[in-house]
Order: sequence, then structure tokens, then C-alpha cells
Amino acid sequence: MDPRLERILQSRRDFLTTTASGLGGLALTSMLLQEGVLAHADEPLPKVENPLAPKAPHFAAKAKNCIFIFMAGAPSQIDLFDPKPKLNELDGQPLPESMTENVRFAFIQKETAVIRGCHRTFAPYGQCGMELSDLLPHIGTCADDIALIRSMHTDAFNHHPGQLMMNTGVMTFGRPVMGSWITYGLGSESQNLPGYVVLSAGRGTTGGASNWSSGFLPSTHQGVLFRNQGDPVLHLSSPANLPHDCQRLGLDAIRDLNQMRFQKTQDPEILSRVATYELAGRMQLEAPELIDFSKETPETLEAYGISRSEGEKWKPLRSGGPDEFQTFSSNCLLARRLVERGVRFINIYHATWDHHEDIDERLPFNCMMCDQPIAALIKDLKPRGLLDSTLVVWGGEFGRTPLGENRAGFRKPNTGRDHHPFAFSMWMAGGGVKGGQVLGKTDDIGWSIVEDPIHVNDFHATLLHLFGIDHERLTYRYQGRDFRLTDVAGKVVHKLLA
Repeated sequence: MDPRLERILQSRRDFLTTTASGLGGLALTSMLLQEGVLAHADEPLPKVENPLAPKAPHFAAKAKNCIFIFMAGAPSQIDLFDPKPKLNELDGQPLPESMTENVRFAFIQKETAVIRGCHRTFAPYGQCGMELSDLLPHIGTCADDIALIRSMHTDAFNHHPGQLMMNTGVMTFGRPVMGSWITYGLGSESQNLPGYVVLSAGRGTTGGASNWSSGFLPSTHQGVLFRNQGDPVLHLSSPANLPHDCQRLGLDAIRDLNQMRFQKTQDPEILSRVATYELAGRMQLEAPELIDFSKETPETLEAYGISRSEGEKWKPLRSGGPDEFQTFSSNCLLARRLVERGVRFINIYHATWDHHEDIDERLPFNCMMCDQPIAALIKDLKPRGLLDSTLVVWGGEFGRTPLGENRAGFRKPNTGRDHHPFAFSMWMAGGGVKGGQVLGKTDDIGWSIVEDPIHVNDFHATLLHLFGIDHERLTYRYQGRDFRLTDVAGKVVHKLLA
């Protein structure tokens, strides 16, 4: 249609929503200028505040940073942290029907399921005498710094819902994870790096990016996944032959445009965009030094096992390529360096620990990969004075059954274990945690909790408490109601606190 004709045929509604409202807008703008509410066009735009600026906690905090080591796939607590001699006595026997009749399994066929014994040996470690598997000799040397929880339980019995539950407090998509909630509540002390960083090794998690999503929180609080090779973040390096001054001018122009748009729309995501551009510019200077281990002592590199290789013997058991050992070791050292630079929350993910079969071969491989560097991380933080303020957490989405895996058509029945949400183990160290203790107890076969049950929501409430945050006060209004990490549950486990 001819534009002139289109203007002639303009409807009354179009007029009211364009011309008339525009005239009204001019009048309103004039009044706001007179009142000093709006700045004149020739005045500088107000500076957008950094959404990750440090904030005060609700009360005095013990923890300032967190390194959460997430073993995706669900490690077997029975073979690592919770010795059950009774299992070997009952090996090959079925459980009473009363124990399984109302239980839902991921894969186990109830009619033919039998108990699977544990082929590991356990020994006491540290002055506290904490019993740990022979697969964790290095972590055992840190026993007096560790609070081992043997009575965790969750609502999920499959991996993706379980990972969402452990990270967000519920089993549904779209909710913020722990790291996002903590940076939302406290900001970050790092000026040149993200407040929340994610490191990965192995095959990759079932939940993928939903495990470090900011959900409905501003995207500034989302975890930033660092790569294992090259630049930590894709396209972080400046293009060749691009002068720094020229790039700075471009960032300034983008910032001004975004600020103008924010003044018009008041959309908080624009603030996140401005902060992200500015952070990316600063990261170009900080990141190369962050990943440069050349100034670390040979003793430190050796302790973490940076140059380790799993060798050809373990090749069939690899879950993430030939450099899996080296990648995980590097991630542990990188986590310490991130803490030193003020990064608030660091996730280290490794997959997979989903041992439905060949657990006696695959579990030793995974433990050999992680045992040494995790112990080195704790021992490295401690003399630097960082362990007191850095919370180190080890865990997965749930545990494994005392029953052997026997799904129909399975290649190697009863060589592994199925998913078990009713009782599993995690541990915490540093950051205000009372180390050298075992909390909670399960029955003789590790099926049910008989003492001090701790739900995932209780764990989250305790973690936030260590950061000086009241889990009932850390809320975000979305779609008409206030949300929180612990949803409508959660209680602080005071026995874990130093």
C-alpha cells in the first residue's frame, strides 16, 4: 500500500496509541525535566551499578567462597563412605518383600533382585578415626578437616531430576542454582572474573547447563563455563591487530546504547548485558594470568598431579578422553586460584559415576582420578589461610542401592548398583564446618537412615547459613510470589557448624 494512503486510512486507535500518546509523552517529559527527575540530553547518563558488587550478609559469615565438587552420576556411598560388613554376609540373598513393595527403582527388577556385597576394605583415618574406603587414601589424610554426612536423602531417583534437586532445591526446570543464589545474595569480590565459574571434566553431566543456570534471576548470576583448552571462554582473546584503545571505544559505545535503552525500559536484563560486556573486557587482561601455572612451584604441581596420565591400562574405562586425569587435576588447582582472586562460587563437575555395571573396575578408575587432586586442594588451601573461609563440598545427586543391578537383558547383571535416593553420603570441609566428624547413620545394609536424616533442602539451608545468609530471607519475587533456594522447606543442621 502507498504510505500516503496508509496514513489517510489510519484508525482512531492507531492515532491514540501513536500521535496522541506521543504528544502526551512530550508533555510528561517536559514536566519530569522541570522536576529534575530526567536528565537533559546533553547531560551524561547515570552510571549503571555493578550487579555483582559485594553485599553484606544477613549475619556474620564463616564462608566467603565455595568449591562444590559434583560427581555426576551418583557415587556409591556403600563402596566409599559407609562401610556395611553385613552386606557381604547377605551377598546374593533377596531383601524381604516388605522392604521393596512400595519402592520405585530406576532399573532393578524387584522379583529377582538380590543383595550385592561390597568388595572394598575400610580403614580409620585421622585422629577422629573416620572410616573410609581403600579407594580414597589421599582424602583420608584430610579426615580431621572433613564433616562426613552419611544420612543424606533426596526426592529424585533419576539423574537429571536429581541433579536439578541438588543444585536448585526442586526437580523442575527454570530455577536458579546454588551459585546463582549466593552471588545474588552476596555479589562477588572479584572485579575481573565472573562471580560464579563452572569447570568440567569427563563425559559431561546429564543435566547440562541447567546445572549452572540462573533461572529467573538476572543472567549476571549464571555460572560461566570455562573451557579446558585455549581461552577459558570462547572468543575471549582480542582479534589480531585490534588496538586496545579501539576495542575500548567500541565497548563504551555499546555501554552508552545499553544505558539509554535501560532508561527507557527499566529492563534489568540490560544491566546484566552492560555488566557482561564490561566483565569480558576486564577478563581479557586477567584470564591469561589465571590459567598460567608457570609460577606454581614444582611441588604444588606434583601434589595436584597435573602431569598424571591414566595410561593404556585404564583406556577402556575412560569417561572423558585421554586427558581426563590431567583435566580434573588442573581444575582443582584452578579452583584454588579462582578463590584467591575473589570468585564466590566454583563448580567442578565430573561424569560419570553412574555404575550400573563393572563397579569394581570403574569406581577405582574414578577414585584414582579424583582422590589425589581433591586432597591436594584441601591441603593447599589450608596453609594459605583460605580453608577457614572456603567451603569445599563433595557429592552427587543421590547414592547407589545395596541391591545389584539386574535389569532385563543386562549384559553383566549384579556387577553394579542402581539409583538410591533414600540414603547416601556427602562431605564438607572448611568454611565454618566442624571437621573430624561423621554425622548420620544408616541401617546394617545402607538401605534406610536411622539417625539424623538430612534432606537436600536442609543441606542448602546449612550452606547458606555458613555464608551468613538466612535461607528464609534470601528471596526473589517472580510471577507473583517469593521464591527461595530451599523452596518451602529446609532447616539448618547445627551439628555441622564449627
